Amino acid sequence: MPFATVDGSQFYYDIEGSGPPLLLVTGLAGVASYWDPNMAELSEHFTVIRYDHRGTGQSVRSEQDYTIELLTDDLVGLMDELGIERASFLGHSTGGAIGQVLAARHPGRVDRMVLYGSWSTLGAQMRLCMELRLDLLRAYGVEGYHKASPIFLYPPRFVCDHWPALADGFLAAVANSTTISILAARAEAVIKHDGSPYLADISSPTLVLVAKDDILTPVNASEELARRIPGATLQVLSYGAHAVSACEPQAFNRAVLSFLLNHGVRDEFDKVQASAAGRA
Repeated sequence: MPFATVDGSQFYYDIEGSGPPLLLVTGLAGVASYWDPNMAELSEHFTVIRYDHRGTGQSVRSEQDYTIELLTDDLVGLMDELGIERASFLGHSTGGAIGQVLAARHPGRVDRMVLYGSWSTLGAQMRLCMELRLDLLRAYGVEGYHKASPIFLYPPRFVCDHWPALADGFLAAVANSTTISILAARAEAVIKHDGSPYLADISSPTLVLVAKDDILTPVNASEELARRIPGATLQVLSYGAHAVSACEPQAFNRAVLSFLLNHGVRDEFDKVQASAAGRA
C-alpha cells in the first residue's frame, strides 16, 4: 500500500491511469474509495491521484481541531511529496471547499477545477443537516452517525433500489470508522468554514456541478459558487442527490470529462510529452 509522509504524518494514496494528473478529493467521509465508481473511466484519460484525508481511512488519525485550511495544507504537502507541480482538480463537498482554498492560495497548482456538490457560505439547509449529523453522532455514536448517512447522500429511490449494498456499506463504515472525536472535529470544520473570501481569487477555469435533488448542499449553494468565481460554469444534473457520482456515474463522468477534455487538458499534456521526447 502506498503511503506518503507529509510533515511527519502518513497519508494513504492511490494512483491509476496515464495522462495529465487529476486530483480526486473526497467529501466529509474522506476516504479515497468513494471514487471507485468513477475510476475506470477517468483513468482512461488522466493519471488519477486520490487519497484518504487526515483523520480517515488509512491516513493519520489526528485528534485535533480540523479546518478546511489544514486539509488544504495536507493536500499541498502530498502534491509536493509526489512531485505533482500542477494538476486538474475534482472535489466533492468538503473536497470542493479544499479546492477553493487551494486554487485561491496556490493558483499555479490548479489547472482546471470541478467543484461538485460543494458550498462556500453555509446556508440554513446545510447547517440543519450538519448539526443534525453532529447530534446523531453525540447521541448514538459512530453507528448512529453512519447509519443516517444515506439519508443525506442518496435519493430515496436509490436507497430503496440499492438497500442491500448500502446496508453492507454501512456495516463496513462502522467497522472502519475513525473516532467520535475526529468525526465531530471534521463536521465542525465544515460548519465553521466560510469560503467566500477565496472565491474572487480563483483564476482556474471552473465547473460547478450539482444534482437537482441534493439536500445537503442544495443547488443554491452551487449557484452562489458559480456566480462568485470569475468565469465559472454551472451544470445541474437531474438526479443523484449529494452522491451523484455514485448514483449516476456515467452522467457524472460525462459532465466532468466534457469540461476537462474540451478545455484541452489532454492535448496540452500530449504536446508537452512529445516535446520532451523530442529533446531526449
